[in-house]
Amino acid sequence: MALREIRTYPDEILNKISKPVTEMKPRFSELIDDMLETMYSSGGVGLAAVQVGVLRRIVVIDVSPEADSPMVLINPEIIEMDGTQTGDEGCLSVPGKHGIVTRAMTCKVKCLNRDMEEVILEGEGLLARCFQHEIDHLDGKMYVDKVEGELENVYQEDFDEEDLED
Repeated sequence: MALREIRTYPDEILNKISKPVTEMKPRFSELIDDMLETMYSSGGVGLAAVQVGVLRRIVVIDVSPEADSPMVLINPEIIEMDGTQTGDEGCLSVPGKHGIVTRAMTCKVKCLNRDMEEVILEGEGLLARCFQHEIDHLDGKMYVDKVEGELENVYQEDFDEEDLED
């Protein structure tokens, strides 16, 4: 596994539509491992392949408190959404910024898992937000275009001392 460089806004690749994965090739398996390592090392809860410069419809997500429950979504598509939630959102491709975004409260996604088997995943709250955010990336859309008001800086004083590294 290796850390990959996260592409940052306004890199033009982030506005491109990603291509479907038709078969699990060794390079895609390696990409998934690298994406998970990159996401975890960056403190994120989701990462789309386009964010590491690969235009394929692959997403990794882990919203578990212990960061030990990775999900791999290949060719994901939203098949159902319900309700609304408005809250703070950030992105590894827009470091140091966050903004208020309204998304569906619940989200059902059809995708392939790492074994290329079709699965239906359901999420609520943060997981639903992640599904929508990451699938937007695959379609060349950024959360910055959905922010209500202005993007704001993330300041260290917003965190408790115990959250910051020494």
